[in-house]
Amino acid sequence: MTHHILILGGTTEARQLAGRLSRRKDFAVTLSLAGRTESPAAQGVPMRVGGFGGAEGLAAYLHEEHVDLLVDATHPYAARISTNAAEAAMRSGVPILALRRPGWEPVAGDHWTLVDDVAEAASALGTAPRRVFLAIGRQEAGAFEAAPQHRYLIRSVDPVEPKLAVPDALYMLARGPFPEADERTLLERYAIDAVVSKNSGGEATYGKIAAARALGIEVVMIRRPALLDVPSAETVDALAAKVDHLFEPVAERGV
Repeated sequence: MTHHILILGGTTEARQLAGRLSRRKDFAVTLSLAGRTESPAAQGVPMRVGGFGGAEGLAAYLHEEHVDLLVDATHPYAARISTNAAEAAMRSGVPILALRRPGWEPVAGDHWTLVDDVAEAASALGTAPRRVFLAIGRQEAGAFEAAPQHRYLIRSVDPVEPKLAVPDALYMLARGPFPEADERTLLERYAIDAVVSKNSGGEATYGKIAAARALGIEVVMIRRPALLDVPSAETVDALAAKVDHLFEPVAERGV
């Protein structure tokens, strides 16, 4: 019997999990991407791109496509998608598992200012002009038009369009991971004195946090949104193990 697994992705872990689960011959894995990234990295399994039409649309898809398990492996800040996933699972009766990567915790030497959203982050930079490294992606960069006095270095996977209505902004296109040594070089080259970041967790983008600590630079850290409580795991290995045990083990495992 083949079990259909739908993974809501967009993260490195989602891609790793899809590859891991697709090795089992009794799993048919589909990876769904929201479509916000113009040139997504190769995924290695069948892909679906675009939204579902909210929780109701996702629930209908789960039913129509005979999905046996829904996996939420979206970004920690994709709160609306995660909420829709939890509601769709409840409506459809399809089991759900979430991959919830632990957030970063401040350590000795960190200078973090914690805020709840991008608007508060823009305000937290203060009124005096600063050189700001904006490392939150392109979706919410527009919030910093409210603080046009700063000089911005803005890094994103895809171009920020339209450009920000501020007098001084430099744009960089890059896809992680970003090693600490490279991030330190970047911060020094542009004389950055404040970093704005989301608390993404994981290793791929932690380099800027470690580099800021080494250089004594303030990090304005945007807290994670609250997510609905669903069965979850913190790592790809742990989640894959949960999936294994959710379905009947294959014969060669000798169970």
